[in-house]
Amino acid sequence: MAEEQMGKRPLFRVTSLTLLLAGLVLLVYFSWEKKLSPVERGRHLTSVFGCQGCHTPTVPGPSALPVPDPTRLMSGHPEGVPYPTTPLTAVRDQYDLRPAGPLLTAWPGPWGVSFSANLTPDKETGIGDWTEENFIRTIRTGRHEGRPTGREILPPMPWRNLNHPTVGLPDSALKDIWVYLRALPPVRNQVPPPLPPERSS
Repeated sequence: MAEEQMGKRPLFRVTSLTLLLAGLVLLVYFSWEKKLSPVERGRHLTSVFGCQGCHTPTVPGPSALPVPDPTRLMSGHPEGVPYPTTPLTAVRDQYDLRPAGPLLTAWPGPWGVSFSANLTPDKETGIGDWTEENFIRTIRTGRHEGRPTGREILPPMPWRNLNHPTVGLPDSALKDIWVYLRALPPVRNQVPPPLPPERSS
């Protein structure tokens, strides 16, 4: 039933506010494009679009609120760390995205449980063996490594929004993000594979 519902409508709604915010982000990006290095532009884009919010585990901050762990920047869900699951009956639909646990790197839903990927250039557990083409095709197709047979990229990754005809990111912006990711310190961290729905409740 969940698969049928997911096939009938997109996983993410594009609202007027989303369009406005994305338009402002792109305006700032293009106005700064010639003033910043590709690494700086990529860092800016990953920050504004919330990439670090999902792909970087958190630690308690000064006021007990979670903040990104600077030692594990963009390294995904930590290997071997248990996560509390949310019964699927408590998840209303595919738009009801609630992180499972305090690290904000595991996400339950009708698809099962997805884990934020390791985007550091570690060759064994990250994207160190990827090419720029692999990265861009992943965003464009929603398939792992951009391969037609690759597994589907699951929520909350908003790859459809990044391809929106009005406010989606151009290849030049994705190339800047790629350069930034390649400049990160590699972190060895094997993220677990997604769990199907029958194992996530």
